[in-house]
Amino acid sequence: MIDALGFEFMQNALIAGLLTSLICGIMGTLVVVNRIVFLSGGIAHAAYGGIGLSFYFKWPFLAGTIGFSLAASMLMAAVSHKMKHRADTIIGVIWAVGMAFGIILLDLTPGYNVDLMSYLFGSILTVPDSDLYIMTVIAILMLVLITYYYKDLLAMSYDEEFARIRGVRVKTLYFGLIAMLAVTIVLVIKVVGLILIIALLTIPPFMVEKYVTSLMQMMVASSLLGAVFTVTGMWMSYYYNLTSGASIIMVSGVAFLLSLIPDLTRALVKNGRANIPR
Repeated sequence: MIDALGFEFMQNALIAGLLTSLICGIMGTLVVVNRIVFLSGGIAHAAYGGIGLSFYFKWPFLAGTIGFSLAASMLMAAVSHKMKHRADTIIGVIWAVGMAFGIILLDLTPGYNVDLMSYLFGSILTVPDSDLYIMTVIAILMLVLITYYYKDLLAMSYDEEFARIRGVRVKTLYFGLIAMLAVTIVLVIKVVGLILIIALLTIPPFMVEKYVTSLMQMMVASSLLGAVFTVTGMWMSYYYNLTSGASIIMVSGVAFLLSLIPDLTRALVKNGRANIPR
């Protein structure tokens, strides 16, 4: 892949992939430990509503999509906070309706045929310098916010009652976390696609969770593992002429399945011993 880096588009793609790994490693850790994976998937799919609005009314892409995604994410956050026993159902409805709404608006957009596949798997090989600047700003801003609120996020993630006793404004922090997640998804979805965002938000944190002893270690390890998946997937896509986003997802998925083998083996052995007559 070294020879491929002589091309500017490959350099941009690699930088975009590494920035995405960093962003998703940080946010994905918070998503996994706060058990809001389904909510993050709902936000990612509902963002299609904002995409449809932006194209139909000829609004700036970021303004329209971020506005719609923030509204949808705040509704999901309110539901998950107040009606936990029905949260998955309502989030699923918002997820489906938001995506359908966006696709219908795209169909109705006069004189413009949008390639929906580009928003599913992204177009990482065509990332312009302007998107790299935006992603860099996001990454820096996120690092600043996470560092400043780290102790509060740590307390909220593992014990909400303890966080409240310490004086943490849990509700405000939770809604802020969801808002930051929504903005992150929108700003990255155009580059790497909806499916890759969900994969990098969930797979690396899940895999490293059992091997780390702190939230910060989990963020660092998730970012590094995401970077490994990204580079490996891009290498495969370059040499075998495959879609980059799908290749990265497949590498992540295979690694995820392999990581489950030791746990499944131990479970089978334990069940086998339990069934042995005494």
